[in-house]
Amino acid sequence: MAEKARIAIFISGAGTNMAALLYASRTEGAPYEVVLVASNDPAAPGLELAELEGIPTFALAHKGMERAAHDAAMEQAVLAAGADHIVLAGDMRILSEGFVARWAGRMLNIHPSLLPKYKGLDTFARAIAAGDSHAGASVHLVTPDLDSGEVLAQARVAIAPGDTPASLAARVRFAEHQLYPRAVADYVSRWRDPAWLLAEVRARALALPEASEQESFGSAGFRVGTGKSGKYFAYFSERPHGHERIALLVKTSGMDELHSLVENQPEIYFKPAFYGASGWVGIVLDRRGLDWDDVAAWLERSWRSVAPKRLTRFMDIADEF
Repeated sequence: MAEKARIAIFISGAGTNMAALLYASRTEGAPYEVVLVASNDPAAPGLELAELEGIPTFALAHKGMERAAHDAAMEQAVLAAGADHIVLAGDMRILSEGFVARWAGRMLNIHPSLLPKYKGLDTFARAIAAGDSHAGASVHLVTPDLDSGEVLAQARVAIAPGDTPASLAARVRFAEHQLYPRAVADYVSRWRDPAWLLAEVRARALALPEASEQESFGSAGFRVGTGKSGKYFAYFSERPHGHERIALLVKTSGMDELHSLVENQPEIYFKPAFYGASGWVGIVLDRRGLDWDDVAAWLERSWRSVAPKRLTRFMDIADEF
């Protein structure tokens, strides 16, 4: 079984979304586990539920504390619990920019509107006043700009004639409890999703000058140049030739480098069947903590090995600026 992501959940009140996340984490095949529930309110009812279910808790009132100091204490609790993601579930504190920056890409929030509509407060009243047909909820990444991070998933809820903000909020809450666990599960397990991994590789490969995509032996391949003169510089392969992992195949400087990489870092590199004989190396993509900057560097290096000199000179000039 693949190692589960470890999430810390921040709450400020009843913690109904926290409960939905917690119980979903205990279903078969769930890709995450809850390792901490933390709150800025020691009296938050959700803490009692977490304790009842055997989840470690942490609570620290924010009143009288500077924001950065409170955030530091919350973060220390998260790190002590060994969490690798933070999930905000009714947490009513605006976090400091430094805290958010340190957890960029690893902090999620649920917001009661169909973003980008109605950031901030009073979302249901604003949707009703605008005459919208639907309200809903959005799961998004947390960034320093309030409710502006990438939207990962949404659920739409019809607005009924005569709805009040309270009646609409009650129905949206049902949707949130379905949406949030699914969105968190999808996000924390994307590192082993072939479609997501291919999209990430594709974006970086096709950003290189005159790069194009062309399938080769059932795998996505990336070439520089067109027609017969075009040359492959990378392949994306899902379990290539019997290898059990999802991989990116790129060119090395030769067999000495290939063997050195495989010998010294076998958890990252392997010699692919067929391609390995020509000095290509396989880079395992479906692993936690993958360094996408390193992947991009390998793609550019492999591209340079086959690209015309006019293009590599262009890249060198561009890098100087």
